[in-house]
Amino acid sequence: MKILDRYILTTFLQTFLTVFVILFFIFILQTVWLFIAELAGKDLDLMLIGRFLLLSSPRMIPLVLPLSVLLASIMTFGNLAENYEFAAMKSSGISLQRAMKSLIVFICLLSIVAFFFANNVIPAAEYKFLNLRKDIVQTKPAMAIAEGQFSDIGEYNIKVNKKSGENGEKLEGITIHKKSVNGSGNNVVIKSKNGILINNEESSMLQMILYNGNYYENITPKKYEERNKVPFVKASFKKDIINIDLSQLNTGQDDGEIANTNTMLNVSELTYTLDSLHKNFDKEITSFSDNIYQRTGAANLSFNRTKEVIKNDSIVPDLEKLLTPAERSKVLEVASSNVLSSKYSIEQNKNELESKQKNINNHWLALYEKFVIAYACLLMFFIGAPLGAIIRKGGLGLPIVFAVLIFITFHFINTFGKKVAQENGIPAFLGSWMSSIILTPLAILLTHRATNDIGLINLDVILTPITKGFQKIFKKKNNTTHNV
Repeated sequence: MKILDRYILTTFLQTFLTVFVILFFIFILQTVWLFIAELAGKDLDLMLIGRFLLLSSPRMIPLVLPLSVLLASIMTFGNLAENYEFAAMKSSGISLQRAMKSLIVFICLLSIVAFFFANNVIPAAEYKFLNLRKDIVQTKPAMAIAEGQFSDIGEYNIKVNKKSGENGEKLEGITIHKKSVNGSGNNVVIKSKNGILINNEESSMLQMILYNGNYYENITPKKYEERNKVPFVKASFKKDIINIDLSQLNTGQDDGEIANTNTMLNVSELTYTLDSLHKNFDKEITSFSDNIYQRTGAANLSFNRTKEVIKNDSIVPDLEKLLTPAERSKVLEVASSNVLSSKYSIEQNKNELESKQKNINNHWLALYEKFVIAYACLLMFFIGAPLGAIIRKGGLGLPIVFAVLIFITFHFINTFGKKVAQENGIPAFLGSWMSSIILTPLAILLTHRATNDIGLINLDVILTPITKGFQKIFKKKNNTTHNV
């Protein structure tokens, strides 16, 4: 390695590591802030808290790494340009691309490492992080219920306004939604003024005792036309006991078990899972279509002429003439009931299919995201390095402003694209790569302008015509004054 390459690489690495540590510490503080309500006051030892934060930290890398590359690139090349080191290089016949050569090799290696990190380390950390939270819930069940928001625990969604007591076992303002067996919604709602949690660490059952509350349940009539009335049952109670099974929340730390969550799967596992999901999805659509077709009775229709419908060697034009008024009324009633039943079935299956399609989209997004983080490192470097050479400012002032604006734009477009892709508004590939596709032309433009020593914005194109216009106006005025 030549002295110049070693000098630029050393300067960049020092800046990159410093920025990475600072940003990583900031995101760690954000994690502490998010989970402080669950961790504080639960008699958890420092070792457990440290492990909790350690396992939650890998998920921050996809945010911290590209931002660190962007900021370090702007600062490094901004310092070199500000101190006229680039001018000295160019006078010696060294171009910007030649100066970036060692860093391009490093960023390529960093992108490869980022991909393997996202493919192997983050899924394993997510799996262990989830299991650690489940273990904590087993020993400290009150942690599973957060204040002011619904917490998914087994077959219940539980929300409490306030928790108190030594271990947060005393609850106030309790709202419980019981999940339906068929997944059609929450038909049972329980509201209670206060309650208490009782558990035994040797048992997987959590007992919740509720006081002074009401029980509500929506009743689904068998006849579809009566469902618009929305009947329900209401009951009051002084004391009620609910047993919650925590066995599903405590799967242990068995490394051989793979959780069915897209963030916990690597590329090969995601590919296998997606293949199974697509096959099941297509099979369900085919099965439902056949079911609806059979309901219509079209499969049983026969167009062969029979003796009963033949009259004077022609088919009877009006089938109603063969039926009495009572029979016609019965036929219309059955047909109307079948239509309403089919409509309700289609609506129910539509929601289920949309949910399954969303799950498939989430798996595709998780798959593409592992490649996006690798490309994001390259993209941010080719934005930051030319930008630093153009603005010719180092330090923590202007570079931070540019880095934050660019990264917020990247992150906003990325989040927007994934949200739209989750709802099946756009393909998952486009949703994951939208931010990269939009910012890639910016990286090409900045690299081109920095290579050709063109400023960030060529104001001469705008100012020159304006200046010439004013000069002509003032020249005409001067000529008029002299003539007078």
